[in-house]
Amino acid sequence: PVDPDDKHTCGFINNACGKLLCLAELDWNNPAYVAGIRDCSQGYIVMELSFPTFLYERYTANLDDLEAGLFKGRILLQAFKAVFTSPSSAKDVEGNGNGADIIENNRCARRAGWGLKVKKHVAQIIKMEKVTPRSIAYIACQVRFSLSSIMSWQTIDSDFDYILFWWSIMDFFE
Repeated sequence: PVDPDDKHTCGFINNACGKLLCLAELDWNNPAYVAGIRDCSQGYIVMELSFPTFLYERYTANLDDLEAGLFKGRILLQAFKAVFTSPSSAKDVEGNGNGADIIENNRCARRAGWGLKVKKHVAQIIKMEKVTPRSIAYIACQVRFSLSSIMSWQTIDSDFDYILFWWSIMDFFE
C-alpha cells in the first residue's frame, strides 16, 4: 500500500506506483523488467523520453500504436480536474473519455446549478477555455512527481529530467 505521509514508500519500490511510472513499452508484470528498473540496469533506465503508463487509457499502451490512448489515463484526468476545476470534480472521471471536454463539462454543471452561487475554479480564474498542451504537460509532471519517491520538487530525479519530460510532451503536440 501507498502511505500518503511517506514518499519513501512510493516510486519504483511500490508495485502500484512502479506500474504507473513504468515505461509504456515495458511490462511491469515481468519480474525481469521490475528488477532491471529497480536496479537501474542498462536497458531498463527510466528516462523522460518514453511515456509512462499513467499517461495511457487503462494504463496500457498499444505497442503497435503508442499514440492510441495517450494522455487519457484516469489518474492524469483526475489530477487535471482536481487542479483546474475542483478536487470534487476529479471523482467524476471515468477514465475512458478523451479528457478534452473537462472544461465544457464544468460549464454545463454550472449552468445546471439552477442559480446556485458557485466559487470560480482555477480554469475560470485564469480564463482557460480549453485544455492545452502546456496544461497537460504541467499535470503530467505533477503526477509523475506524486508517484515518485523524491521528497521535494527538483528538476532531476535520478535519471529522469522533468524539464525534458515537459518538453517531450510539448513536442508530441507540435
